[in-house]
Amino acid sequence: MHCPHQPHCPDAEAVDHDAARIVSSHPEQGWYLLCNGVIVFEDTGELLPDGSPVEPHRGPAPHNAMADAA
Repeated sequence: MHCPHQPHCPDAEAVDHDAARIVSSHPEQGWYLLCNGVIVFEDTGELLPDGSPVEPHRGPAPHNAMADAA
């Protein structure tokens, strides 16, 4: 997939692939299409262009992290 942005967006296989620009936004459905073909979901899960899923990877909610520290 050719990226028209400068600097170019990271490829879907790159570690920082979710840093690519959003090219189609669907917040009402909870997903965004990135320039590199990755679909990012509201829960931080992803679907790569080859159909491979990436499990949600957000950390614990800030209020839970504070409770654990107490």
